[in-house]
This record gives sequence, structure tokens and C-alpha cells, in this order.
Amino acid sequence: MIPRIETIPEKKLIGQHLRMSFANDKTYELFHGFMPNKKLIENTVSNDLYCLNVFQEKFEFNESISFKEFEKWAAVEVEDFDKIPVGMEPYVLKGGLYAVFIYKGLPKDFSATAMYIFGTWVPNSDYELDEREQFYLMGDKYKNNDTSSEEEVWIPIKHRT
Repeated sequence: MIPRIETIPEKKLIGQHLRMSFANDKTYELFHGFMPNKKLIENTVSNDLYCLNVFQEKFEFNESISFKEFEKWAAVEVEDFDKIPVGMEPYVLKGGLYAVFIYKGLPKDFSATAMYIFGTWVPNSDYELDEREQFYLMGDKYKNNDTSSEEEVWIPIKHRT
């Protein structure tokens, strides 16, 4: 699995968020609350869904990662923040350099891909993790709970020093 390396500008997002850990995953609850209200968001740039993981402290892929809390967002990209529906919040996704992996399969099977990305690819690449948002981009090929589902996994990176 070889990622593409891409630089993106900052993006304006509107969505909802919850605090959780990987061990206490509330992704279903988050998206279950977000999806019925997504249609209220005006000025969307596309139909793509963003699922962001925002860590308060440096992300380190080790045994304790399962229990470290972070903020997870369900969001869409918008042109501006002029009209934010009740119950939604704005978020500015920092731009920068990302390694973009394509994941095919069910969410419950993602751990093997995560092990490869953080345990093999990052340590053996010319890059190290950067302290920005990790996110999943769910576009036209995303099919909820379908083995043929496809999404992009965006990992923030910077050149090794």
C-alpha cells in the first residue's frame, strides 16, 4: 500500500464533534446525529464527508493509544461560515502535507491498515507524523458497512529532520 503525497490548503468545515477514545468509540453515535442534519448546511463544496480525529497531545501509535481521548468530527466542507445551523459548529482544517492511503473494507477491519500505516510505512518513509488532524474522506466510493466501501485516509506528515 503506497500512499500519494499531497499538500492541501486549509479548509472550512461545518459539523458536529464528540470526545472519545478508540476503546470507547462513539463514531456511530456521532454520525447518527450528524447525517439527518447535514442537509441544513448551506454552501457545501461537495458531497464528501469528513471524519476528523483531533488529538490534544502528540499522537503516538503505541499500546496506550486505545485509551487516549481525542475529539472526533463529522463534517462537510463549506465555502464560508456565514450560515451555521443550530447544533453545528465551524472548524478550520489546517492545510499542509499529507500521506493519503486508500482503504477498502469495513470500519471494523481497519486496524490492520492502521498497523501498516503507523507501524511500517511511517517508520520506513522519509516522513514523520505532524501534529495536525488525521482525517478520513468519504466520497462517492464510500458505502456504509459494505465490504466494497472505499475511503481516503489522510495522515499529516512532515519531512524527517
